[in-house]
Amino acid sequence: MKIRLTVGEDLYTATLNDSKAASDFIKLLPLMLTFEDYAGTEKISDLPKRLSTTDSPDGTDASLGDITYYAPWGNLAIFYRDFGYAKGLIKLGRVVSGTEKLASFKGNITVTIEKID
Repeated sequence: MKIRLTVGEDLYTATLNDSKAASDFIKLLPLMLTFEDYAGTEKISDLPKRLSTTDSPDGTDASLGDITYYAPWGNLAIFYRDFGYAKGLIKLGRVVSGTEKLASFKGNITVTIEKID
């Protein structure tokens, strides 16, 4: 499954995995979300609905470019820096290129996320 993230005029392509959580996320698209910076490592945003955690691991190591779901808070996180293991973090997919630029956006950013073929 492929998605496109649009921030202003910048376009990012991402690939999602075949997990139940990623499938639930795809069903929410298209979305326009406001992301805020968190811990100088990731951009986070609340989702309108919680995703399934069925058959998901207890946690994961997040890396640059990972698109994840943090089940305890019910939010989406896009990592622009590597991060260690976090319990409750579920990997949904990965941004293919340009993730480093996300770190340069100051303050809140609006991101449109849509499914592409």
